[in-house]
Parts: sequence; C-alpha cells; structure tokens
Amino acid sequence: MTFTAGLEARARRLGRSIAFPEGDDPRVAEAAAILARRGVVRPVVLEAGDTAADAADAEAPGPLGRAVGMLRSGEVDGVVAGAVHTTAEVIRAGLKGLGLRPGVRTLSSSFFMEVDDFRGAGPEVLSFTDAGVVPEPRPRQLAAIASEAVRVRRLVVGDEPRVAFLSYSTLGSAGGRPVEQVREGLRRFREACPDVAADGELQGDAALIPEVARVKAPLSPVAGNANVLVFPGLDAANIAYKLVQRLAGAVALGPILQGLSAPLNDLSRGASATDIVRVAAITALMSSSRD
Repeated sequence: MTFTAGLEARARRLGRSIAFPEGDDPRVAEAAAILARRGVVRPVVLEAGDTAADAADAEAPGPLGRAVGMLRSGEVDGVVAGAVHTTAEVIRAGLKGLGLRPGVRTLSSSFFMEVDDFRGAGPEVLSFTDAGVVPEPRPRQLAAIASEAVRVRRLVVGDEPRVAFLSYSTLGSAGGRPVEQVREGLRRFREACPDVAADGELQGDAALIPEVARVKAPLSPVAGNANVLVFPGLDAANIAYKLVQRLAGAVALGPILQGLSAPLNDLSRGASATDIVRVAAITALMSSSRD
C-alpha cells in the first residue's frame, strides 16, 4: 500500500479531532464531509463569526484564532488551515498561540513527496525540508530542521529516516562557503542525533540514485538510499518540490509545520479537497506525539 493510500486507515485508528477554521471555503467543507463520512478524523468546522472570546487568540482573531485556542486548551487534537490564510498568517498564529516545543528554536517545514518507483523499490515517500519557512538557514538551523524532519517522518511515515544534507558538492568535490555551511550543519546534526544515518554534503543524484552513489560516494551510509533531503536553503527546496510535483507527477503534501508545541499544519492556497483530507490525516498522526 502506498503512503497516501494508507494515511486514512492509520489516522482512523487514532480517533482524533481536527479543527478547520476556513469552513466557508467549499474545498474545506467538502474535505470535512469526506473525513466525517469515512471516519478518518472528527472534523470541527469553524466559519466566519466563530470567534468565542474564551478561546480566540488575540494575535489571530477570527476562526483561525478560535481554532488555535481550541488546540491549546485540548478541545481538539490538531488544526489544518491555509486554504484561505497565507502561510505567514498560519505560522504567526501558531507561534503566538502555541509556541515552540521545549528545546526547539527554529520553526520549519517538510513536504512529503510521494513519487513513483525510481530506484527499483516501488513507490516511495521522500521528505523535502525546509521548503516553506526558513529562507537562508545557518548551520545550527540546518541541524534543527533535519532533527524535526526526522521526528515528524517517524510519526507520519513510520520508517527509519536516512538523511542527506544536499549541496552542489559531494564529499569534497567542490568548495565554497555554502558547502562549508552544509558540512557544519551535518556535524551539528550528528551531535544531536547520533542514532540517525546521515551524510553530506551530497549532490541530489548521489543522495538518491544507487548507481551514482557507488561512483561518487561509495562509503556513504545513506548515499543512493536517502529518504530525507535537507536542502541548503528555501530557494532550492521550494523550486525542487515544485519541479518534482509538476514534472514527475509526485503527490506533494505540505508544508507540514515542524517544531510547534501542537499539530498545526498549513495548506497551499491551491489545495484540493483531497489534499486537505490527506493533510488532516497527517495532522492526526502527528498528534500521537502528545499521548
């Protein structure tokens, strides 16, 4: 079973409630009806005017603030927004109303990219991080982004992450300050997560294609088999996910927000009802970390 095919069944077993603060949008209303009918989550749909003062966040008035307040108080297990609100508005509401998890200093995001078989192992899901939040991450931030991507992948995908820190260089084939930044990010990540297979700097083909990895990085523990791709900056990550989505026909789910104290996830404003259903299931799976 593919990743997206299994999302609903896995979320259904958890019995979570998810708030949707954009219920006036027909795509959101359709998605909520699908989720309720299939029993994937218990949708709590909020519309304009649903601004109960005891739960609304002053920094995010309206249904979005109400939904964040409900999540903070435990009335719901997660929130999905972004069909109408911008990513900046969703992030601002999350930071003001929920804050970051203890020990986390950087909010970031991942896209889950379901791709067709490209290395003989059948369809796969790759994590692209960070493609939505941090424009020019410093080494400390690269390490933090990778750490959160690993945590979220374990919750949502359920496999063992194999992390590649990407660059235009593979293990010293080129130099320059951008390469040094990536190497330092990897060093910091290894200190923080010594149990996770990781390597860098790796070019995209060396990270993903076994035949290329055997030539460029034969001793690497993840080259040719990476499933978490840590990009050196937002430009590269955002361009890459859109190219893979549009040219290779990949399913792109996200940006899934990483680092908040409770599951609040963003949507593309071009999201379909199907996209919203899938992100709701992901949000439900992320809520299991609070049990």
